[in-house]
Amino acid sequence: MAQLQAPKPGGPLGGPAIGQLEIKAYQPIPKAKVAVQLTSDTHLSRELRRLVMIRLARRGNEVGFSGGNVMRMNVSFFDLGGGGGGTGGNVAPPSYEQPGSNPRMNLPQNRLERLDPAPVPQGATLRIGLTLYHLDSGKVLWSANVSCVTQANTAMRAGEAMIDAIFDNADKDRLADAGCPI
Repeated sequence: MAQLQAPKPGGPLGGPAIGQLEIKAYQPIPKAKVAVQLTSDTHLSRELRRLVMIRLARRGNEVGFSGGNVMRMNVSFFDLGGGGGGTGGNVAPPSYEQPGSNPRMNLPQNRLERLDPAPVPQGATLRIGLTLYHLDSGKVLWSANVSCVTQANTAMRAGEAMIDAIFDNADKDRLADAGCPI
């Protein structure tokens, strides 16, 4: 019979808590070419990908949309507080999307509520996850996860600060402050 493991402290699924970043460097980011691929295509995620590509180029990596290593980038922006600090929110198209985002079908206005009594962060949450894979073997070489509480009108600035915090010391395992703007 399998034993259930207690959840790790921090965020859901054992990741870092909101306002922290976690880097797992199984090896330093190699200087080989890196392709940065998005898991969701929104205006915000494309702009943040551009910043990641700039930071990689500053490190000496050749960057592009194909390459020897692939960095998957997951950007999510959501508000579980309903905007007013309540206990639930609605799933709706994000307010940060601008013209040029891929069109998608309208989502139903489903109510989301927490089942546990944990406090809900005030405001929306921006999360960025980066995972670097070796293209041939599929082996994970490096990963970073970070999250901040922010609003739609400051999400880009928060994302830039989070990316700066990641790449300021990217080649070592660490759990640190996410660099969230106040």
